[in-house]
Amino acid sequence: MKNTERTEARKNEILDVAERLFMEKGYEDTTVNDILNVSGIAKGSLYYHYKSKEDVLDGIIRRMTEQLVAAAKAVADDPALTVHEKMLRIIPSVNIADSPNERMIQELHRPSNALLHQKSIAQTLNAVAPIIASVVEQGIGEGVYHTKYPLETVEILLVAGQFIFDEGIFQWTPEEAAARMTAFIRVTETALGAQPGSFQFLAGGQANGK
Repeated sequence: MKNTERTEARKNEILDVAERLFMEKGYEDTTVNDILNVSGIAKGSLYYHYKSKEDVLDGIIRRMTEQLVAAAKAVADDPALTVHEKMLRIIPSVNIADSPNERMIQELHRPSNALLHQKSIAQTLNAVAPIIASVVEQGIGEGVYHTKYPLETVEILLVAGQFIFDEGIFQWTPEEAAARMTAFIRVTETALGAQPGSFQFLAGGQANGK
């Protein structure tokens, strides 16, 4: 095994153990010693890869983001999918709040982790926006969308959607959430110059546009 591969394997080993402990005990109640004891890794080795417990959590979030981005790019690059099909698959999958690691997301929503939560959102959106923008550009070429600013429009929509529907920030009633989703869908279609109904899938329904 090459040194770079060995280094990545060790880093992932640390992240795997820390992620499990954070979900079992909570981030605040997990200590660096807990990670060391379970992983069997020497303290010097851990601090060689990660400067602090917060840095370890940052690494977990970064790894989750990379997985989301890889999946989104695979969809965007698939020539067999229509623009509508790409949007249908990518958008619901890139929200880090919908990660299967629900306990980890709950940890990010703690007030003490607010800065790291914001950082995780920024990392995800910065990485995903160009991918979705490439699909929008394809749609522009096919006459499906009409906007002069594909990347900027996608960035604004992603930030707005991530913020307004973040349960760690707003606790909407089901009726309030539904009303805001209806408005968000309309804003998205208008901003991208898409046909009405094209983004109805965001509400769990089937879109009309192709």
